[in-house]
Amino acid sequence: MMRPRTVVFAYSEVGAACLEELIKDGANVVKVYTHEDDPNETIWFRSVREIAERAGIPAAAPEKFGEAEIAEFAALGTELLFSFYYRKLIPQAVIDSPRLGAYNMHGALLPRYRGRACINWAVLNGERETGATLHVMTDKPDAGDIIGSEAVPIEITDTALDVSLKVAEAARRVLSRALPALEAGTAERRPQDEARATYFGRRRPEGGRIDWNKSAVEIYNLVRAVTRPFPGAFAFADGKKYFIWKAAPEEGSAQPGKIVSRAPLLVGAGSGLLRIDEIEPGALPEGDFFE
Repeated sequence: MMRPRTVVFAYSEVGAACLEELIKDGANVVKVYTHEDDPNETIWFRSVREIAERAGIPAAAPEKFGEAEIAEFAALGTELLFSFYYRKLIPQAVIDSPRLGAYNMHGALLPRYRGRACINWAVLNGERETGATLHVMTDKPDAGDIIGSEAVPIEITDTALDVSLKVAEAARRVLSRALPALEAGTAERRPQDEARATYFGRRRPEGGRIDWNKSAVEIYNLVRAVTRPFPGAFAFADGKKYFIWKAAPEEGSAQPGKIVSRAPLLVGAGSGLLRIDEIEPGALPEGDFFE
């Protein structure tokens, strides 16, 4: 029996891992929609387009999903739809059309951390756990019934990149476990608990500015949440912008922003000291304070 005609909307490493899993499982993927890479973004993840094309699956990266794209989609006879870290809004008419449903993979343990940049936010907030959740797509982002999930630990030394790679592998496993029931139309659904829901919005580069009045642990969490390949945490000194790519909290006390040592580089925080292990540019400020 022919397996359901499946269309995938995907990008980033979760998209690559999940598409790879569908191909490995022999799913009948008839089309992949993805994105062109942004030249202003550090591309650290594998190409969804290349994975699709190696498997002989047609791939497209439309600028928008307008009437022409909706008509093209309708002609595919889609029976099952997946969205894996696709960044653009998928029209509701597209979501509603597959007879077996439309499902999204989210990089958090829903209902917590709905929204954008969920892994970065989890690291920044000092969470010790996150995960991947496959859920039904509805007209409200990240709010549909849960099909399956898997938790992953966030170690105190993990960066957002470390956690992103863990989540991608968890997403692969969640999808693999759920796929037979989804294709058969027998997947169990669990409603989300709205009382436990949290939402976090998009992060922008300017959100990486360090507030030295926060504790050294909080600043450390910001550093590891936005360090490479993300835009980075930064501060100013002597009118110059400095990116702090690697740091750690230390015991001690000093006025927030005050440089108390240069070797190692120790800076006062709201509580504790921040040891800066990698700073760009490398030449330290001549003054005694970071702003």
